[in-house]
Amino acid sequence: MFDKLKEEIRSVRERDPAVKSDLEVIFLYPSFKAVRAYRRAHKFYLKKHYFIARWISQRALRKTGIEIHPGATIGKGLFIDHGSGVVIGETAEIGDNCTIYQNVTLGGTGKDTGKRHPTLGNNVMVGSGARVLGPFKVGDNAKIAANAVVLNEVPPNCTAVGVPARIVRKDGQKVNNNSDLDQIHIPDPVSQAMCSMLGKIEHLQNEIDLLYSKLDDEIKKNNK
Repeated sequence: MFDKLKEEIRSVRERDPAVKSDLEVIFLYPSFKAVRAYRRAHKFYLKKHYFIARWISQRALRKTGIEIHPGATIGKGLFIDHGSGVVIGETAEIGDNCTIYQNVTLGGTGKDTGKRHPTLGNNVMVGSGARVLGPFKVGDNAKIAANAVVLNEVPPNCTAVGVPARIVRKDGQKVNNNSDLDQIHIPDPVSQAMCSMLGKIEHLQNEIDLLYSKLDDEIKKNNK
């Protein structure tokens, strides 16, 4: 038990440079408290003590702002940064060493029965405000940008951006650990398309201006 406790403390310290001590993680970090409460609730859930399991999870929600259904399956080393507003559904599955930022939802679409929440592979990063909705898989080492809405499977080693989310990076440099937590400097395909359109419009405008200039010169010559 103590080895698992130390491992979860270490996972927080490795990924949050603001941490000053182990005691700070244990007593002050909502992520640590929420995950520990989930571990207890999940044991009761597996034994079909559903009321006690939900009571523990709802108590943790009131204290931390993080809602983890006791039926979810979560691997080792989960780090929820800040955490407020995070929702993890009943049939969600999360692999090892994943990082989730605030206001993330791992939810269902309301149309599925049975397995209705997403599965995250190992070393997945989900940016703040992202919504991952449906019973599909997000592959190992994938990154989901802030405020993305993911409705379809994300292959391993890919980056998903936008609403609805699009794959903007595939089979790039492999993520070997969770030190790469940049959720800002990720290319946006929508803004790239807009920039391309603006460039074409500017080019067409220049051609039109040149054409009008030539016509104006012809009119002046004819008037003379």
